[in-house]
Amino acid sequence: MSSTVPAGSLPELGFYGLAGHSAAPRDLLDEVRLGERLGLGSVFLSERFNVKDAGVMAGAAVAATTTLGVGTAATNHATRHPLVTATLAMTAHRMSGGRYAFGLGRGFDLLFDVMGVQRITSAQIEDAMGIYRRLWHGEAFGHDGPAGAYPYLSQDPSFDEDIPIMLMAIGDRSLELAGRVADAVVLHTFLTDETLARSVGVVRRAAEEAGRDPASVRVWAVLATVEESIPEEQRLRKLVGRLATYLTGYGRVLVKANGWDLADYERFRDDPLVQGYPGAFDAVGTTDELRHLAEVLPDAWLAAAASGSAAQCARRVVDQLDAGADSVILHGATPTELAPVLEAYRAIRPDGLDALTANPGWGRR
Repeated sequence: MSSTVPAGSLPELGFYGLAGHSAAPRDLLDEVRLGERLGLGSVFLSERFNVKDAGVMAGAAVAATTTLGVGTAATNHATRHPLVTATLAMTAHRMSGGRYAFGLGRGFDLLFDVMGVQRITSAQIEDAMGIYRRLWHGEAFGHDGPAGAYPYLSQDPSFDEDIPIMLMAIGDRSLELAGRVADAVVLHTFLTDETLARSVGVVRRAAEEAGRDPASVRVWAVLATVEESIPEEQRLRKLVGRLATYLTGYGRVLVKANGWDLADYERFRDDPLVQGYPGAFDAVGTTDELRHLAEVLPDAWLAAAASGSAAQCARRVVDQLDAGADSVILHGATPTELAPVLEAYRAIRPDGLDALTANPGWGRR
């Protein structure tokens, strides 16, 4: 396991590579190099079925950097054979010298329906994690469980590797699962500070009830970060457009998690612009459309992010740590856009964070 953190690095902070919708995956190379130079601790790579393959991006990120942590956040166990997935993770792990963390998520039922892929359950995720870990420790075995039936699985009998597994979670059952079996958990964007604190508590309690050290599960908050110096259209897209896109996809889950008023959500859903909108607001929304949505969405919902000046954004990062998160992903912003925020954050950075490892899947070890 690689735990070396270079001097001046901020291991508690991460960013998403190719944030949002990108048609130029090669941009990831410049992003990770700049992120490393700026001192960001980790890059997270979210898979999309277009030009954002988890394995290709992870290989590119670890090859273009020397100290940056790299995490898949996330892919889905059901879209690859477990031996293929285990090989992806082992390759990235060894290529990176231990800087890589593998991440799983539940995904979207409607997408899996049209793909012809079985909808994912917590039992399947837990079962798949067990398969990967056995393979990474050199076991050869047959398996029949929630994640599928496989007559024979084996990678290499000489393997004896610990590769951290991260779980993406928002609801209590997923949070409890993360506390029981994951090495790290990545929460959702646009959680209120109160919901963040409660989510951390759910993870810690589940870990303790499972006989684990609650502090060993690294909790990543995900904070939409929109600094005021970027153009208005981009600010609207990254803040209003991103929240609106989430709300059209799985809004009830997010509203329930935050304890927001369901009537506000229904008002958003019933808005003529939202009804039958032909795409993702954060990808194709016009400036006027996004301005309209900013009027429809409650201010308190949009406040569950970091916006305004660099100093205001930096203060919101500290708020996430104060709420109990171990680390914070600055979501939706490129390293170039994050540079002024990082400068402001260094001036108010809390003590004790250098004990975190470079690998985003491990905590203080």
